[in-house]
Amino acid sequence: MRRRAGVGAIQRQKIQQDKFKEKGSEIQENQLEQMTLQMEKFREHLEDFAAKHKNEIKKNPQFRKQFQEMCASIGVDPLASGKGFWCEMLGVGDFYYELGVQVVELCVATSHRNGGVLSLDEVLLRLNHRRRPDNQISSDDIVRAVKKLRVLGSGMEVVATGSSQFIYSIPGELSMDHTALLQHAESVVHLTVASAASALGWSQERVSRALDHLLRVGVAWRDDQDRPPSFWFPAFFQQCATAAE
Repeated sequence: MRRRAGVGAIQRQKIQQDKFKEKGSEIQENQLEQMTLQMEKFREHLEDFAAKHKNEIKKNPQFRKQFQEMCASIGVDPLASGKGFWCEMLGVGDFYYELGVQVVELCVATSHRNGGVLSLDEVLLRLNHRRRPDNQISSDDIVRAVKKLRVLGSGMEVVATGSSQFIYSIPGELSMDHTALLQHAESVVHLTVASAASALGWSQERVSRALDHLLRVGVAWRDDQDRPPSFWFPAFFQQCATAAE
């Protein structure tokens, strides 16, 4: 017959468990303290690095991207704020917000001919044309700037369509159907409801719903002289011309 554990044995077991818990908490606290010290040390090194390479961070787009990625690893966003150490050190202020405003101005200025869909390559070319040779930006800078603008609500986003990226600057969210239709339109430039339905494996009603939205916001144009009507996408005209050369 098995003997029951006595009260003394149970108490000893409980004391042992409490000691294990206490030791576990002590180890966790020590590990957290060590990690905190390491992160602080890394932050100090990052500040020294920023001071040493200040000009290159401001003027070299590729170097700036690598610096941003390094900062992100410890939760620092040095170019996002207009106050504090990073602003004073790098002298860039609200770098991405200012760049975002320039992107918005360009999209508004060209929306009459492209419906509010502008290729990232064209945005980069136009904005760098305005800037000094020693103060150029990269496509990564533009993407980051557009993401910063998302805090203001919908209406500005980067959309990947196949091999290219476009900035969509129309109020309202793009659905998956809108994006898929734009990806298809990039390769054909113009289409019919039937041809798009066949290419995408959709019903014609589904294609029509997506086209209605793109027509309403000016991204697509409808040509009623064709039978059946065809739909054109002015944002892709330049790409079509380049491909034909």
